[in-house]
Amino acid sequence: MRTPEAIRKFVRVFSELPGIGPRQATRLAFHVIHKGSGNQMEMAKAIADFKNIKICKRCFYIHENQNGLCDICADMKRNQKVIAVVEKETDLMSLENTAKFNGRYLILGDLRRTGILEADQNLRLKNLKNFIKEELGGKAEEIIIAINPNTYGDLNAALVAKELEGFALKLTRLGRGIPTGGEIEFADEDTLISALERRV
Repeated sequence: MRTPEAIRKFVRVFSELPGIGPRQATRLAFHVIHKGSGNQMEMAKAIADFKNIKICKRCFYIHENQNGLCDICADMKRNQKVIAVVEKETDLMSLENTAKFNGRYLILGDLRRTGILEADQNLRLKNLKNFIKEELGGKAEEIIIAINPNTYGDLNAALVAKELEGFALKLTRLGRGIPTGGEIEFADEDTLISALERRV
């Protein structure tokens, strides 16, 4: 039995997404087919609209602005001298949802289990260091290393702390309101608020 090329292409593309393998992608393909052409066109437009998404030149979060900065970095009411270093966009979103953090961010990107920072992550840290030198007179008030409290997160947090040593009056980590082995992205707001308030 020959599978239509459209389904094979869909499975090939979507099975590369995090948490979705070929079997799940195949199920998704049939789900989309049964939803009908109206729904398919709506999905296709939603994906096509991604072309309007840009990456912030300062923190590497997403935006649709013309000035190169995301809404957070462009907001002069936020404390530019307090910076949270996070791994993923979803970590930033989770911290923002607490409405308890008024600083800015740096998104490092997916951290490896090797304990070695990738070239683009080193470039992002260099970008932050340059911002601190040029805009903050050489030292931030505080840099919060908001990386998941698991074995690999602790290892990577130590690397990041070493890289940023001397660039802040205080280098802190989120308090252990988040259990060891937990992930920022999945923590509830009360836990994240506690972790922010009890940072050390």
